[in-house]
Amino acid sequence: MKIKSKLVALTLMTSVLVTACGGQGSNSTGSAGTTDKKAADNKPKDPYTMTIFTVGVAEKEFNERFSEMLKQKFPHVTIEYILSGKGQTLADLVASGKIPDIIRTDVPSLITGYLDFKLGYDLNEMVKKYKYDTTRFNKVFIDEIMEAGRSGALYGLPVPPYFPQALYYNKDIFDKFGVPYPKDGMTWDELLELAKKMTRVDGGITYRGFSSNPVNTLRDNVLSLPILDPNADQMFDQSKWSPLFQNLLRFYQIPNNTIMNTSGEEDKAFSGGKVAMMTNQHNVYLVIPPEVNWDLVSYPKFKDGPNLMPQRGPAYWSITNTSKHKDEAFEMIMAMLSDEMQLADSKRGMPTTLNNTDIAKALGQSHPIYSKKNMNAINVYKPANYTPKRKTGLTDVPGATQQNLVGNAFIEVAQGKKDINTALREIDEKLKAAIAEQKSKQ
Repeated sequence: MKIKSKLVALTLMTSVLVTACGGQGSNSTGSAGTTDKKAADNKPKDPYTMTIFTVGVAEKEFNERFSEMLKQKFPHVTIEYILSGKGQTLADLVASGKIPDIIRTDVPSLITGYLDFKLGYDLNEMVKKYKYDTTRFNKVFIDEIMEAGRSGALYGLPVPPYFPQALYYNKDIFDKFGVPYPKDGMTWDELLELAKKMTRVDGGITYRGFSSNPVNTLRDNVLSLPILDPNADQMFDQSKWSPLFQNLLRFYQIPNNTIMNTSGEEDKAFSGGKVAMMTNQHNVYLVIPPEVNWDLVSYPKFKDGPNLMPQRGPAYWSITNTSKHKDEAFEMIMAMLSDEMQLADSKRGMPTTLNNTDIAKALGQSHPIYSKKNMNAINVYKPANYTPKRKTGLTDVPGATQQNLVGNAFIEVAQGKKDINTALREIDEKLKAAIAEQKSKQ
């Protein structure tokens, strides 16, 4: 069933009275021409419907963030908000001829969820027309969407949130054992020693010092290593992946700090209240139970750098090339990505996609939980670069397939079932098989 959000449509017409300035003289032709122009500018705009399509973002969230502003700025426009679901996927809409005007895209699905439908529209045309400053965004996000499109076209503008990594810790466990809290700027080596201190059995209860979702920890690595080689049908440089596995593995070699059976279980371990620290994304959709007294500090860094913060990139507002309202769509996108709106998003806890330090420092200020946390931990380091994309013409493998291969392989290593070299070799073999399967479908 379609989800609609009616952002109403009525503009009041105002009359404009123009009088000639004294001392400059006047003539009837000039006066009438000016009056006609201003009257035309104030003429009510024709009402129409703008359709916005997204995957995974509930209408409630869209309304809370954007609806009132859009209603005020575009009173003649009715917004039809469509959330992807049964019977209303983008494929369904294209098949029925009901193609949206604006689509919320992302890098992992840019090809399959936008460009493969022949809907791509290069926003550079609008950027030039409206003299829009794209340097206001973090360069990493702009560069990634341009590389992902494989043509140098700008297929979208980045919308908050993006998902930076941080180190969470349970204050109550640290207080229980009288150990000082973690701090911003820690290295992985320092974190390891702290995890050893915090892993213990007390009163028959095992307290783990550390947990980490291996999928997002390895996928969103600070070195920006891709899983699938951008230029060849194989896993990317196993000699570079091996140290990443080893760095994380040593935490699970601490006695009693046993990894869970799946990435999902390991992701939730901290929420159980018996894990002292975890690395994870700052994510407004990550809910930690209120009984867990947590805070966060900056993500651990390697001793030799780079001093960057691993991150998962944002979504993007894109326009379809079939839209009859491209200018209006771009105007709406500009409004939704304005400093004012990004400041409001930041205060809600959504990291900004802008280069604006004042907006970045406002992170979580109006949020009932984040306002009491060390949210500036997110701003200690700049976002790491994105992972390189596959070369044009090479068969790709879905990102979810790639990351699950890595996550599952690491768990087997951490459980002592395989060594790192064997795990990496098997990832390579499975990637090659996945490529061959994809080619057979072409």
